[in-house]
Amino acid sequence: MPQTNKRVMSKKTTMTKEDASRIQSRADKTGENLDFKARAQKAADKED
Repeated sequence: MPQTNKRVMSKKTTMTKEDASRIQSRADKTGENLDFKARAQKAADKED
């Protein structure tokens, strides 16, 4: 049976405003994950 590279997180991690800012900055620079920017910000706002 082929091995899969599934990643399992054992505990909940929170999204900080700094994390969201870093994600948004990288998305702007690379043009990748643009749809994730809003989700990251929403998660950070929820935690704050």
